[in-house]
Amino acid sequence: MKLFIATVAAAMTLSVAHAEILTPERVFASPDLSGPQARGVALAPDGSAVTYLKAKTDDVDVNDLWIADVKGGEPRVLIDGRALTDDRHQLSEAEKSRRERLGLRSRGVVEYHWDDEGKYILAPVQGDLWLYERASGAVRRLTNTPGDEIDGKISPKGGYVSYVRDDNLYLMPLAGGGAERALTAGGTELKSWGTAEFIAQEELHRFTGYWWSPDETKIALTHVDQSGVDVIDRVDIGAEGGTIVHQRYPRVGRPNAMVELYVADVATATRVKVDLGSSADIYLGRANWAKDGKTLYVQRLTRDQKRLDLLAVDPGTGASHVILTETSPHWVNLSEDMKPLKDGSFLWSSERDGNKHLYLYTGDGALIRQITHGDWPVADLEGIDEARHLAIFAASKDSPIERRLYEVSWANPGEPKALTPAGGWWTADVAKKGGAFAGSYSDPRTPPRTGFYKADGTLVRWIEENPLKEGHPFWAYRDRLSIPEFGTIKASDGQALHWMMRKPAGFDPAKKYPVIVQVYGGPAGAMVEKHWASPADQVLLDAGYILFSIDNRGTPNRSVAFKTALDRKTGGPDVEDQLAGAAYLKTLPFVDGDHLGVTGYSNGGYMTLMLLTVPGSPFSAGVAGAPVTDWTLYDTAYTERYMGTPADNPEGYRNSQVISRLANLKPGSLLLIHGMADDNVIFENSTRVLYSLQAKGIPFEMMTYPGLRHRTGWTSRPMIHRTHATLDFFDRKLKPPH
Repeated sequence: MKLFIATVAAAMTLSVAHAEILTPERVFASPDLSGPQARGVALAPDGSAVTYLKAKTDDVDVNDLWIADVKGGEPRVLIDGRALTDDRHQLSEAEKSRRERLGLRSRGVVEYHWDDEGKYILAPVQGDLWLYERASGAVRRLTNTPGDEIDGKISPKGGYVSYVRDDNLYLMPLAGGGAERALTAGGTELKSWGTAEFIAQEELHRFTGYWWSPDETKIALTHVDQSGVDVIDRVDIGAEGGTIVHQRYPRVGRPNAMVELYVADVATATRVKVDLGSSADIYLGRANWAKDGKTLYVQRLTRDQKRLDLLAVDPGTGASHVILTETSPHWVNLSEDMKPLKDGSFLWSSERDGNKHLYLYTGDGALIRQITHGDWPVADLEGIDEARHLAIFAASKDSPIERRLYEVSWANPGEPKALTPAGGWWTADVAKKGGAFAGSYSDPRTPPRTGFYKADGTLVRWIEENPLKEGHPFWAYRDRLSIPEFGTIKASDGQALHWMMRKPAGFDPAKKYPVIVQVYGGPAGAMVEKHWASPADQVLLDAGYILFSIDNRGTPNRSVAFKTALDRKTGGPDVEDQLAGAAYLKTLPFVDGDHLGVTGYSNGGYMTLMLLTVPGSPFSAGVAGAPVTDWTLYDTAYTERYMGTPADNPEGYRNSQVISRLANLKPGSLLLIHGMADDNVIFENSTRVLYSLQAKGIPFEMMTYPGLRHRTGWTSRPMIHRTHATLDFFDRKLKPPH
């Protein structure tokens, strides 16, 4: 038996020895190693076609807009992103900020919108708007102005295009060649119309400040006053010098922007103010119109985020009243799943029973019934089929590391029916009628693929099949592909912590390997999921490292109890769980327990620093990217949601701080990375670490990137360098000399 095992191991080693080894240059070159992927997938409102963004084969940083008819035929390009762009064009600061909040890193066509009737597609390209007319197949330019048109929309009946420019809301009729007209006047950077403020975009994921009524006679719109928000002067350092940016940045415990809501008459531009209540220090979370346009529903969240009210607003007078309230001793999340129905009722999501589930309410806020039940959370309400009274939703029902699509009746709820198979990760865009959907899937062996499916989950046609076969960009590296192993350990409170491990090609269990722990650890994202991995990870695997991740308490796809274990204790249970993961690694005979590394970005950068500065840290080295280092430097909504304010939680803030722990850092164990134009995790977070380590005489390494923000700017060239820097650092720190 031993001879047989040795023979198989030798054969595997021989096989992978002949497979190509990935380099950072190839990982970030064109074509995309993960193959042709459909991103931003959307169904035409009538379900007859699927549109999507796809990177060019010769430039992964430029997107085109594609369309595929569901009845067949080859997909085709609708809008060529390169033909409409000019590398010399400079976006406005407002558009740069909006793209940063949306995480739009590419160029060309970066977003687009169907109208509700499926006649048009609107696409903003480099600050101007372009319109595709489906009937004629023509693409025409709608705007050509010095200012950027942002947040463009087509009105529900296709009569207008609307957009914000220079802090005012404009309308342009689509028929008859009429000129644009301003619906508001007097907007400024400090006092703007129809915009979503920084906090709404960054932390509430509300990227718009106006909403059309279904009959397109009215628009609900915000007025945002930032004049009371603190000015944080930051130096935006680029390759050719620096610019002082006077950024309105609402830090924890300090004033937010004041947001008012109005309803404007499209014909006359007259408007009424909506009564949002007696306190101005609230968050305007979401707005939805009833199907008949007679009621505007508004989600109002208290500043401490422990109470969420749903207001019913009379659009004629602005009068409002509370029809539904959610409360929590921890925090309440906005409902992403508020869906008005034709009969006047609406769907709603709530975490009140310990998991996020769907509920049905009358139009005046009376509970009719709970629709989904169980010890698992609904992820997203992806769509509805009103004719069959079905809610179509995504959920990690069977396991938090997988996601599938399900349907359930809101009229006669029962056990949800799975529409897609298990084993990986699904996302979907559902047709407005009939329940058909464009579904995208991947798993550790399967690169992302997108197809069009009937309402029962039957595949009709591929949109981008992207099979891993000869000719695929990853084909030459397939024999080195590491298939993850998954498992669980217990947290101190008994809850299961899911982990994922990937081993290098040619793995020999008789040897000992250094390990790099990849961490995020925050409420915004999980690491342990069954989907196709970034090819960039293969570079670290090919360098001889085991890669390991564990999702600590506080990460998503889990129960309320799991997520709120972090309440007022950031840097506590999350760090404890990661240390439990490190302790588990040290029990494995093939792990070199003296050479553990850790790396993460944003919250993962924070976690990296916290783990490196634990007394007696098990980690020999870490690469921390764009870390928060003191939560008093971060923004209001995110920080106060999980930590409260420094005034009401002083101990929590003291315990969560990186700076006070830096004396524990092992000399030379840190590589700190930060973009020099970061407007989210301000560069001051890192300069405080630099100053403190220098004052203490503790050696460390630093790599800064001119012109790069928190998300945007990290395209091919800087990512090649960052990957090389990370690999070089870990090779020097985690590989003992032979």
